[in-house]
Formats: sequence, structure tokens, C-alpha cells
Amino acid sequence: MRSHRQIVADHYAAAARQDPEGMFADLADDVQWVEMAGSALAGTYVGRAAIVAGVFAPIGRDWAGFGFELERLVDGGDTVVALGHYVGTHQASGKPLRARVAHVWDLADGKVRRFEQFCDTALLERAAR
Repeated sequence: MRSHRQIVADHYAAAARQDPEGMFADLADDVQWVEMAGSALAGTYVGRAAIVAGVFAPIGRDWAGFGFELERLVDGGDTVVALGHYVGTHQASGKPLRARVAHVWDLADGKVRRFEQFCDTALLERAAR
């Protein structure tokens, strides 16, 4: 069985190769996905369909070259923290984005149960204007 750290690393590897099936393969059916208050996507999304519709579809629509540059994974057993940066260019404004981000992943029994994003939402909004 893969470690929780490896499950999170596999998610980011799938994202880098633009493989949505790989990105979502280890999410629990009732996973909670929390986007930072203050961002355009703020809220808690439950389940894959809600996450795709509320988070990933708008990102794909609004951002060119959007990605997460992973710098480090901190393995806390059932909680894994990813540190890095969001990068991309906002489609409407043409402005680039580079924002520091922390992702907190809670896992149990080989499944992601909860994801929470922490980022500088002012940088996201500034790029969108």
C-alpha cells in the first residue's frame, strides 16, 4: 500500500501531466475540498463532481497555464502538507500569477478525506483584474 505522502505526490504528478483521472483516483467519495475564503472559488465542495464543477472547471476556463509548483511535501502521517506556488496567466486580464500556497491533505485508509487550501487571495484577485 502506498503511503499517504505518496498518494499526495501522485496527485501532483497526475496534475502536472494533465491527467484528471489520476488526480482524483484517491479521493474518497465524500471528500471535502476547501478553497480559501476571499478567493473567487471560496467554499467547501463535497465529492468529485462538485470539486470539478466548482474548482477545476472555472480554473480551466479563467486561467492559461495554471499550475501548482510543488516545492516540498511535509509528511505528518495522516496529514500531509504541500508547499509551493500557483502560477498561470489570467485569461481576461492577461496578468501573470505567482502566489505562495499551502495545501493540507487529510487521509485515512488510503483515501483523501479532506483537502484545504491556504493562499494569498489578494494575489489571485490582483491577477484577475
